[in-house]
Amino acid sequence: MTRQSFLKGAFILMIAGFITKILGFINRIVMARILGEEGVGLYMMAVPTFILAITLTQIGLPVAIAKFVAEAEAVNDKQRVKKILTVSLAVTSVISIILTIGIMFLTPILAKTLLTDERTYYPLMAILPVVPVIAVSSVLRGYFQGKQNMKPSAYAQVLEQVVRITIIAICIQLFLPYGIEYAAAGAMLSAVLGEVASLLFLLTLFQREKHLSIRSGFFTTVKESKGTFYSLMDIALPTTGSRLIGSVSYFFEPIVVMQSLAIAGVAASVATQQYGILNGYAFPLLSLPAFITYALSTALVPSISEAMAKRQHKLVEHRLQQALRISLITGGWSVVILYVFASPVLTLMYGSDSATAFIQLLAPCFLFHYFQSPLTSVLQALNLARAAMMNTFIGAIVKLIVIFVLASRPEFQMMGVALAIAANIVTVTFLHYATVLKKITFTIYAKDYIFGGLAIGIAGAFGFYLHKYIIFSHSLGIQTLWEITLTTIVYIVLLFTFKLIRKEELSRLPIIRKLSFLK
Repeated sequence: MTRQSFLKGAFILMIAGFITKILGFINRIVMARILGEEGVGLYMMAVPTFILAITLTQIGLPVAIAKFVAEAEAVNDKQRVKKILTVSLAVTSVISIILTIGIMFLTPILAKTLLTDERTYYPLMAILPVVPVIAVSSVLRGYFQGKQNMKPSAYAQVLEQVVRITIIAICIQLFLPYGIEYAAAGAMLSAVLGEVASLLFLLTLFQREKHLSIRSGFFTTVKESKGTFYSLMDIALPTTGSRLIGSVSYFFEPIVVMQSLAIAGVAASVATQQYGILNGYAFPLLSLPAFITYALSTALVPSISEAMAKRQHKLVEHRLQQALRISLITGGWSVVILYVFASPVLTLMYGSDSATAFIQLLAPCFLFHYFQSPLTSVLQALNLARAAMMNTFIGAIVKLIVIFVLASRPEFQMMGVALAIAANIVTVTFLHYATVLKKITFTIYAKDYIFGGLAIGIAGAFGFYLHKYIIFSHSLGIQTLWEITLTTIVYIVLLFTFKLIRKEELSRLPIIRKLSFLK
């Protein structure tokens, strides 16, 4: 793959990621509006099981498949490509059968005993159809990426969200007369149908690959491909390490939360509602700006890897400084807007501002979350993926312990869960930073962070003054839009004043170069 085609592929995935993020956000708004806080809580308590099922089914195979398919395609070895796909399908199929049976038998225990709300049984059971779907789609995604064709994965990703948004209201309304738990199952079913649509799209594209037949001699190929199996596992299992830790931690989160709140004397229905407010209302808003740091991270890995290979250590530090400064700028804007305007933004989007306290507590801590992505990418580029995995594991343990200690206390309850999430974010970010320092020389430019803090503080105070004392319109939407726009302008002016945005860096952006040319 040439450098241009690589950048083009990365850009396609980045744009798809951004569109998917926006569509997913719209999907959450639609769901929250129809289901309400308690229904969202039931849905959100099933989501960690959904994510864990996907992670276990894939076990990192898409990355391994992409690597080996690319190698086989380079020498035009179609037989090896067939072996890779056949073995991968066999592995994911076996895992999906085991997982489906496991979920079926364990769901009653998980719902009634561990999550302490037997109504979660229905959204949990709605997960079952997605396991075999993911088993096949993960193999196809890896295949197309291995052929250096990023468009199928990108289009499938967007299609999945479009289908979910299109049918989520229908699914929820269809089951709502039977009870809120059935409506939550309907919301989960829309996610499953989105995955099905994505799979059908990928299968249609794969069928056009007429030179490749998987079905003929399937079992014979599996028997003769032990070496292929071991090669795939050598790449797949280490790759999935960090993601598996995150998924397992996320799986245990609602269990520990519900058990802790039960100790604090909170009724199951109230706990479910509060969990829905935190995870269904607050988190989508807090994580929305993360697509910017994701884009940074995508560009950072090859840049850092190349600089390290050439022993250009100053360039490595320069790239990391740039990434962290951009994370500070974009994350700082997010902190200001979400902290000051949490209540009106929540009201406009969800029809309720019940998550305001959670957002105002977590928004400043999420600044560390925006730093986390570039630091993780640097660790990967420096061949420290295992260290990053251990940092993630430590953060997960810290989160679960703090949840139990604080959420079980009547004076904290769900606010204790929010504090635990903040502790996790700060812990992992500092551990990543400490690990980077062991590998490369890194100077902290305190002036940038002091000025960044000043810009956040001044813009925040300005926004608070507007929100409190200035009336632009009696329409909440227009009033909020004016307040956010003026606060953003003040923030940008401060960034230029403090030289946190530099003209020479802006001039390198293609859109700025085009505007300069037009002048």
